[in-house]
Amino acid sequence: MNVIGQKRAETGKKATKLLRKEGLIPCNLYGEAKDENGLPKAMSFACSFNELRKVVYTPHIYLVNLIIDGESHTAVMKELQFHPVTDALLHADFYEVHEEKPITIGVPVKLCGLAQGVRDGGRMALIVRKVNVTALYQNIPETLDIDVTNMKIGKSIKVGDLHYEGLEMATSKEVVVCTIKATRKSNAAAAEETEENAAE
Repeated sequence: MNVIGQKRAETGKKATKLLRKEGLIPCNLYGEAKDENGLPKAMSFACSFNELRKVVYTPHIYLVNLIIDGESHTAVMKELQFHPVTDALLHADFYEVHEEKPITIGVPVKLCGLAQGVRDGGRMALIVRKVNVTALYQNIPETLDIDVTNMKIGKSIKVGDLHYEGLEMATSKEVVVCTIKATRKSNAAAAEETEENAAE
């Protein structure tokens, strides 16, 4: 997917305000280059909202061909900033990728199947919507599919429980991805079952 932009000559609050007035979104492209402090060096550029909307309003990870002043850069979207009130897009960060070098990026979690605990009256809670993974970009899936069919009430799945070929989990292993919480309905069913077992 092509996204066309142009380099920004000026940065800072004043220049950014002027850009937005013209209907342009300030962006940064981070690559391997480092500044004098050892931090990733960014190329500042701007895109029209119409160019960016192609990749912004989608839950999937898209590989983007950024064409900045006629020069192509293969990149993935790293971070987006929205206005807290109007929800308007304020800023976008991209990260340049190379076929032979791994990148770290957040991949959306997708829960698959109807959990046993939900069938028993419990409530599924998705705690984190994205998990950071490190891999070659061509190995990164659009979603991390997690089979929850056998999950019972009170059980959780942590990042450390997830395993995918070609992916290394970058989020801490102890982070809980999803859990099934008891509800009044499930507690009542459990109490009823206990009473029935006691009567037998």
